[in-house]
Amino acid sequence: MEGFQKINLLDVLKDTDETLVKKALENFSCPPNADVEDFIRNKAITFSLQRLASVWLILASYRNEWVNVGYFALAQKYTHIKLKNLSSKLRQRLRKFVMFDKEIDKYLLTAPLIGQLGKNFTNSYNELITGDELLKIACDTVADGQRIFGGRVVYLECEDVPALVKFYEKNGFVQFGQRSPEGEEQYKLKNHSLIQLLKYLDV
Repeated sequence: MEGFQKINLLDVLKDTDETLVKKALENFSCPPNADVEDFIRNKAITFSLQRLASVWLILASYRNEWVNVGYFALAQKYTHIKLKNLSSKLRQRLRKFVMFDKEIDKYLLTAPLIGQLGKNFTNSYNELITGDELLKIACDTVADGQRIFGGRVVYLECEDVPALVKFYEKNGFVQFGQRSPEGEEQYKLKNHSLIQLLKYLDV
């Protein structure tokens, strides 16, 4: 997207001492979402080096220098979905990318997961990019990858917060299910369920 730079954290780690990278990431602040802040500060480097996810830093020009205004993380995952919960048009599109699992009477969908998405509130850098812009960059990145390895779907999970769900729906995502938090999620989430949403990338 014009006006922003997108950098893979793995490329940064190849050219810069890991200690310096970690110190820089520790300046990332995201008060609205403690999990987003914790991931970039304490887990992003490990996830990148072990190829568990790709972490993308988004930079914008501010006072003649590039500053980190946000980031997102992508991972290849799978989830189960009931097609009957979706519109007929979307069901028809998704049938090309799913496999039916008879044991649980659901379809198996393998697709990129937007695992983290957040703006950097340090020095009010969050005002340099909108949530819509950050999400579009994430979806465009997925679409670029799918031109190489195939696919047309991206999905994510968010807390059951009406304003948050509405934000994703406004950006073309559709609810397809929900699940209960597992492991560490049970202690981090204020709500007792995660809303699952997907988007068909018609680009």
